[in-house]
Amino acid sequence: MAALIIHGHFYQPPRENPRTGEVELQPSAAPFHDWNERIHAECYGPNGFARIGDGTSARIVNNYSHISFNFGPTLLSWLQKHQPKTYQRILDADCESIAEHGGHGNAIAQAYGHAILPLLNQRDRLTHVIWGAEDFRFRFKRDAEAMWLPETACNDETLELLIEQGMRYVILAPNQARRVRRLSDRQWIDVPSGAVDSTQPYRFFHRDGSGRSLTVFFYNGPVARSIAFERALSSSEGLVRRFKAVAQGGPLVNVATDGETYGHHFRFGDLCLAHVLEDEAPRAGFRITNYGEYLDTHDPEFEVEIDHGLEGQGSSWSCSHGLGRWVDNCGCQTGGEAGWDQRWRKPLREALEFLKTNADRHFEVLGADLFRDPWEARNAYIGVILRESRSLDLFIDEHCRVLSDVDKRRALTLLEIQKNSLLMFTSCAWFFSDLAGIETVQVLRYAARVIELQNQIGVASPLEKFVELLGEARSNVAEKGNGAEIFLRLDGLSRELTPVV
Repeated sequence: MAALIIHGHFYQPPRENPRTGEVELQPSAAPFHDWNERIHAECYGPNGFARIGDGTSARIVNNYSHISFNFGPTLLSWLQKHQPKTYQRILDADCESIAEHGGHGNAIAQAYGHAILPLLNQRDRLTHVIWGAEDFRFRFKRDAEAMWLPETACNDETLELLIEQGMRYVILAPNQARRVRRLSDRQWIDVPSGAVDSTQPYRFFHRDGSGRSLTVFFYNGPVARSIAFERALSSSEGLVRRFKAVAQGGPLVNVATDGETYGHHFRFGDLCLAHVLEDEAPRAGFRITNYGEYLDTHDPEFEVEIDHGLEGQGSSWSCSHGLGRWVDNCGCQTGGEAGWDQRWRKPLREALEFLKTNADRHFEVLGADLFRDPWEARNAYIGVILRESRSLDLFIDEHCRVLSDVDKRRALTLLEIQKNSLLMFTSCAWFFSDLAGIETVQVLRYAARVIELQNQIGVASPLEKFVELLGEARSNVAEKGNGAEIFLRLDGLSRELTPVV
């Protein structure tokens, strides 16, 4: 009996105004207030309450109890506040799957801010992983076995960090395998892009010689592509036929797509998924499972080395140029008009990296007098973010020196600067077609919040140079102007950036 694992990566970029904590009206999401509400109505809610059949014989299916999944921490935070029934349905699904799959839950963690981890420095990469793991522990009441890497973007250092943080496995795209070998052999075999055998798990070893490792699952590319882009969800029977064709070659069929595919990208995709998991796949002889349970009985027989991308920075599932989509005008885009380009990506990143470097320098210098260890305090600050005031006093006792009330506020402001500076690198800001998109404007709001908070504690503002660098990024829409003009038009920005005298 072949095993079937379907993984859904559920994620939305954070949409709250960082000053108010509220999501503002997004007219492009009409008739809904914002895109979170719209996609919840089309996807997140329906997958928790998929209805099969009619009348008294109808069944309500929780798709999350049958699939492997991750939810972005910022999306879970929004769901907890605004859609508590769906949020609870997700938590319940993990509990049910633990009982069903030998103690292994369907949920896995996600790096916190959906930043492209290989493009970050080692310190920031660590914080995103620690925050993602702690957010998962807070919500699901257990340690994560695995962590979803945003855009599956990784390099050797990123995978080694997951090993160091105790992760058991990771899910990658088939194009990210470079070469493989049997654990019992010395001879490596090069793998053409996308041609790795997805029916086998692989071992990735830490390069420190310790023998530490994690398992890599490469999802089936053709089937995942058919689900995401080729309307495979139009027929549950047809989709299971695709699974059966893959199963002829090995013991495991596993696919991974954006979770929003099931209902948002494809209407009624949630119903097709429910029919597949409840009826069609079991009837075809598949055993529905998750990666953790599968590993209990299927040790990897192969070792893998991953692809490092065109520029050696790393690879991902959504850019054929490695990580070019988040650093330059690589040619990848979503939407846009004929003749548009993405030359704005590079100067946008350079401007934000300048602001981040400035914030980090002040954090380290000023934080030396406030924290026992500034960077350890930042890693631990996720506890305050999640529990707010309930853990604040404990955090201050554990991580701060003996401080006056004024210095306590100063310490917390420095940490809020760090939180916003980390969120500036949310990957969605570079993903789409134009600088003026709502995802890019959101990270500019985080940048404005960084500068505002720096002003509040008397740190010399880098605003002038930051705006100068943003000016090099230009929208494809002439009336939108350049990055500096978009930034300075943000609502209330003149008030936010006025230094405290």
